[in-house]
Amino acid sequence: MRIIIVGAGAVGSYLAERLSTEGQDVVVIEVDSRRAAELQDQLDALVITGNGASQTVLKEAEVDRADLFIAVSSNDGANILASHAASAMGVKRTVARVEDPGLRQGLTDLDVDVVIDPGESAAGEIQTLLGESGVSELIEFARGQLVLVGGIVQDGSPLLSKSASLSDLRTTMDSFDWVVTAVVRGGRTIVAHGETEISAGDHVLIMVREQDLDWAKEMIGLHSRKIRRAIVLGTTRVAELTADLLESQGMQVVIIDPDQARCRVAAERHQGALVVAGDPTDPALLDELDIADDDAVVALTSSDEVNIVASLVAKAMGAATTISRVNRLSYVGLLSGFGIDATVSVRLAAANSILRFVRRGRIHSVATFNDTDAEAIEIEVEASSRSVGQTLLDLPLPPGAVIGGILREGDVFVPTGRTEIRARDHLIIFALPAALPSVESLFSQ
Repeated sequence: MRIIIVGAGAVGSYLAERLSTEGQDVVVIEVDSRRAAELQDQLDALVITGNGASQTVLKEAEVDRADLFIAVSSNDGANILASHAASAMGVKRTVARVEDPGLRQGLTDLDVDVVIDPGESAAGEIQTLLGESGVSELIEFARGQLVLVGGIVQDGSPLLSKSASLSDLRTTMDSFDWVVTAVVRGGRTIVAHGETEISAGDHVLIMVREQDLDWAKEMIGLHSRKIRRAIVLGTTRVAELTADLLESQGMQVVIIDPDQARCRVAAERHQGALVVAGDPTDPALLDELDIADDDAVVALTSSDEVNIVASLVAKAMGAATTISRVNRLSYVGLLSGFGIDATVSVRLAAANSILRFVRRGRIHSVATFNDTDAEAIEIEVEASSRSVGQTLLDLPLPPGAVIGGILREGDVFVPTGRTEIRARDHLIIFALPAALPSVESLFSQ
């Protein structure tokens, strides 16, 4: 697939790196010549310096040959104009990053097929995580009827039965349907199988039905706590959007930022919140707030270092849940299980919104993760697929992939080896990058 990306900021460069690594034909357009040169050294992709809305630049990028055009610069207007120009020149599909709600109306008339707002997506993810304190991921599939639950395995978890493999555990723990899809251990992703054994400190991903979410949390060793108050660190756009969502659901909100001018603006916008000007990493300041085990600290400044330190301090002082925004995804694997319960990334929020347009076949949703380059996809089985009629045991599923759930005619279930694949099933599959092409081919032909 030929993909043109306009904008080489955090979102654009991440997408370009991920897609070029997969072997996609990627072209990046960046107006900043220095940034374009840096990216050209890093990627196996064509990088063009210029304005993404310029017809001359788009002709150089051969936009008429492109299957997908993604405009994700920091300028909403430039993204809209670039998408409109690309569509007029023959691109098949356009995706534009547009953060200003006032600019989103009427975009179909300007040939923008899909609008994304990574900041809104990240804020929504935080709201979901705070509803289930302690989990690191909570991703819905099959119209919300199946959920992929992530968390760090705690001492005392039922998964830690001595010398028990997952197949043994599924036999003894049969009060509800569940399957561990993956284990991240020491920065390495293990696609789970029957012989896999779980260790304390592992990051596990478990697929269950929505009504069995509490059981899944108990298996990981997490204890449910209702969050009374959210302490939001920073006044970035993601922080502001998160505070809006939490206030709208009646949660007490405290906002901390070192800049007094930004605090005044925040106080005007969030009149029901307590806004404090101060250093979010200062233990004395956090101590004054009397942090308790029904508080969550959400670190959303623009600095990874500040977010990480503040989260660790807050956890040491008794916060129930800490969530940290990260830009450098390499930090996540190092910090997993060391005082930060969950991380959010604007880059990954954008990727989750866009990748389903890149994948072949009937892909309904895609989820990416902070500490692994694997993906979870929801794919519809085509009637002509060679998988129809085969059981999971007989299915030629490639190494590095596992089916975690099935939506069939409105019903959802976690499959077993005897489950037979049917046409139009929606399969939720966890797969490593090398396995994705084979997975898509297996269920799309």
